[in-house]
Amino acid sequence: MAVCARLCGVGPARGCRRRGAAREQRRGGAGDSEPDTDTDPEEAGGGGSEEDEEAAERIEGGRPLPHPAEAGSAGRAPLSILELPPELLVQIFGSLPGTDLPSLARVCTTFRRILRTDTIWRRRCREGTARPENMGSVKTCGSWRSQECPVEMFMPSVDGLFIIGWMYLPPHDPHVDDPMRFKPLFRIHLMERKAATVECMYGHKGPHNGHIQIVKKDEFSTKCNQTDHHRMSGGRQEEFRTWLREEWGRTLEDIFHEHMQELILMKFIYTSQYDNCLTYRRIYLPPSSPDDLIKPGLFKGTYGSHGLEIVMLSFHGKKAKGTKITGDPNIPAGQQTVEIDLAHPLHLPDIENLRDFSELSRIVLEVQEQVRREEQEQEHRQEEEDPSQPAAKPLGGEGAEGEDTAAGAEGSTQDKAPASQPFVLPIGVISRNEDYPRTCRICYYGTGLIAGHGFTSPERTPGVFVLFDDDRFGFIWLDLKSFSLYSRIKVAFQNAEAPSREAFDEMLKNIQSLAT
Repeated sequence: MAVCARLCGVGPARGCRRRGAAREQRRGGAGDSEPDTDTDPEEAGGGGSEEDEEAAERIEGGRPLPHPAEAGSAGRAPLSILELPPELLVQIFGSLPGTDLPSLARVCTTFRRILRTDTIWRRRCREGTARPENMGSVKTCGSWRSQECPVEMFMPSVDGLFIIGWMYLPPHDPHVDDPMRFKPLFRIHLMERKAATVECMYGHKGPHNGHIQIVKKDEFSTKCNQTDHHRMSGGRQEEFRTWLREEWGRTLEDIFHEHMQELILMKFIYTSQYDNCLTYRRIYLPPSSPDDLIKPGLFKGTYGSHGLEIVMLSFHGKKAKGTKITGDPNIPAGQQTVEIDLAHPLHLPDIENLRDFSELSRIVLEVQEQVRREEQEQEHRQEEEDPSQPAAKPLGGEGAEGEDTAAGAEGSTQDKAPASQPFVLPIGVISRNEDYPRTCRICYYGTGLIAGHGFTSPERTPGVFVLFDDDRFGFIWLDLKSFSLYSRIKVAFQNAEAPSREAFDEMLKNIQSLAT
């Protein structure tokens, strides 16, 4: 009813029929309309906002337009939307999808002038920041990864006359099933005559002057020209505590483990040094096939004291790969964090024996030894057939050889495996998220990448890939006695599909070489 009262055009912009009748009576007119018994909540709150009044004054040079009921014949309703007061048009335009506003600006000079009102865009930016789930009304332009700071991921969106770059953040550790978080990173204001201004949205002092440069296709750079806006009056200590509350949802006093405090501080230093100039490159979502174990895509995963990170799961013949899209001081983005050998399923023991870590370790190490023997036999056969040919790639290498064999092995395994089986972590295995599923579909032998700080001494170690359902999987790191739980990111990306399998594989190689 409130919207209808404002759109009817009989009373003032924030008024109603009852107010119009009262005004006519004061002027000596006969208010022939009946009182409206529906009360507008905004009317009860004392009228319009100061922002709307300021917008109206700016648009009309400080003189509000006369109301059509007062300017024309008594009681005449407006014949055109152009007759509505400007503050009402600001309210109407501000509620429209951003993608409709450019077309609206081309209707007439009045609409174009009203669309320059800052109130419309301030409200849209506030709503977009506070409620990222409403981004379904904007057009996303694919997903991108920061090349200089490989712990960030962002996606741009076209929102009316603005292009906004949104920083794409995982939920607070260890809640992998929570939705992703969004923060505005930069904003490009598209002006008339092919002009544009760039604003950096990073920091805590509001938008400020920035710069953007197109490096080449699918690559661009952003630069902040006022980095003092990123700093806080309390110095680095205040900045760290603010970052900790925003990124981890806790304070330093809540973290009792000294080693975890050290890793979190290291990550803060690692990320904050890249707030001046960043270069971004496009990433493609992995192509899917009917033979895939589950649908490939982006997943949120727990990584111990490093918090949550984003991993891309893709299938390559008899291998499945988990590539880091965001990283940490040990393993940077672009590296292959886990690899699953789909040709070697694991038959877990019964639930009681599964609690024994030594029993699970025995099973995994036996499969690891089997894989090594098979690789050696393959190399030996290849040398006998043609010594000039290079040896077969070891476990963890690139390539999709043996796809038919892998598909057949996977299909036969799934046919024989039960639909679900009980699952529990062995005693002694640490998990950041204790709320993991207690049943799984199937398990495979796999390897996980571990390294020291600064990606020193990287090593692939044995582990167990556990498929829970279509949207969740886990990985047990045997050497670390640690468990990572992964949950699918259920955000629809537009224009992010790889044009071909070759283009996707090339992208994976590029981001890995950049990280290395």
